[in-house]
Amino acid sequence: MIYGVIFATVFLIFKHITPMKKVLSILLFCISILSFAQSKAPFTGKRDFVIEQGASGSGTPAYYLDVKTNGDVHFGFVQVNQADGTETKEVINAGKYNPKVMKVHFKTYNETFYVKFDKEKIYLTDAKGNIKKSDDCCPVSEMAYTNCNCEGKLYR
Repeated sequence: MIYGVIFATVFLIFKHITPMKKVLSILLFCISILSFAQSKAPFTGKRDFVIEQGASGSGTPAYYLDVKTNGDVHFGFVQVNQADGTETKEVINAGKYNPKVMKVHFKTYNETFYVKFDKEKIYLTDAKGNIKKSDDCCPVSEMAYTNCNCEGKLYR
């Protein structure tokens, strides 16, 4: 609705401008609205993370995310087989940063999960962005706790 009002106003303002200038002006206006609508990532660069504390051990994948300056978010993992030393790794582009929820799908192990993150933490979520709770997410130092938020620190 508000975009309709904005476009009507733009058309009134540009009523006396040549058709080609109108098209260019409207195109630039639309691009500026779209770029303004994108959320700015809380940081750029690479961060390692562990969400499910109880799942770590020898041969467990080491996950990371890498936020590019253009807002693209890449997720990756590196896993070393402790028996034979072979290394498995994958990097995927999960798209532009979205503060509500991001879908991560690794083809290597057909693994899909949803996350959201801020400057210091990453959260395992459902498809709608609600933070998951699980016994597997409780810190090892707090074994008596159950049903903890699935969150982890982002390490540089």
